[in-house]
Amino acid sequence: MNLETLIKRHRTAFTAVFDPALTAANTIYMELSSANNELEGMSEWQQDAAILQRIEAAGATAGVGGYLEDRSVYSDTDLFQGDTERSIHIGVDVFMPAGTPLYAPLDGEVHSFANRQVYGDYGPVIILQHRLEGFVFHTLYGHLNEASLTAMEDRKPIAGGDKIAAIGPRPRNGNWTPHLHFQLVRDMQGYRGDYPGVVRPGEVDFFRENCPDPGILLLA
Repeated sequence: MNLETLIKRHRTAFTAVFDPALTAANTIYMELSSANNELEGMSEWQQDAAILQRIEAAGATAGVGGYLEDRSVYSDTDLFQGDTERSIHIGVDVFMPAGTPLYAPLDGEVHSFANRQVYGDYGPVIILQHRLEGFVFHTLYGHLNEASLTAMEDRKPIAGGDKIAAIGPRPRNGNWTPHLHFQLVRDMQGYRGDYPGVVRPGEVDFFRENCPDPGILLLA
């Protein structure tokens, strides 16, 4: 079964990941593609301030974007050294202040979690496993604060609407501008506490199917 079709069928029963729920009306598109040089030449802290100022100036709650976006921002990070072909982002990024709480969108259990402290990685990351109509899939939450992992246990039951985490600050979130990397994953392919969020252009067809656009679950 197609995961995207399944989620759309049950969409009205899901709980919002953010409070208030994100909608087209209270978010702005945040582009970080290789074609956008708006943040070029800025320090990390200047980039953070510029992104938050853009959201505030628009009167928005969050900046959202990034699915299948071709990005060059990874090339200077430790995680991607020697693998510069990985440039296609297969999750959605939600830019909001560090400390913003996150809620489980539907019932499930903790699949796995980790604190991936390599520059450019997820930092603290949580992966939940869900079942709908007998179909198993996963939601991934990256760049969290470290307190999010305190109560985590593999196979811990999670109810839709439970607070599960909060957005983390630099540098402990992988050293990124505070945001949530949110991703749908059909088959975890044996990964635990990790799953690729950026892939090579030649892999896009597989990952588009295995990791469909999570905006269908994220935006009300």
